[in-house]
Amino acid sequence: MILKDLLLYLEISPAAYEAAISSSGVNFFSLVMAKTSTVVRSKKTPKFKSRVVRRCFRCGRKRGYMRDFDLCRICFRELANEGEIPGIKKSSW
Repeated sequence: MILKDLLLYLEISPAAYEAAISSSGVNFFSLVMAKTSTVVRSKKTPKFKSRVVRRCFRCGRKRGYMRDFDLCRICFRELANEGEIPGIKKSSW
């Protein structure tokens, strides 16, 4: 579901996405991931403590970051739905 929404947001048809993956072997996260240079720059020790930028260890995203899991909200949801985060399950009431 998340992949479908993201493809619509990026205006990429699912058929074109599948064709690009099968031909080039490009990973889905390469479309969403932060630039390598920004991730490397954020890992450098800042001059002041308040300048620390916390990023998702999986994709490098800095917005929507959850400290407890070291993940952004998108990666957290994907891993939680797959059942890979112990103690977390989808709520329903």
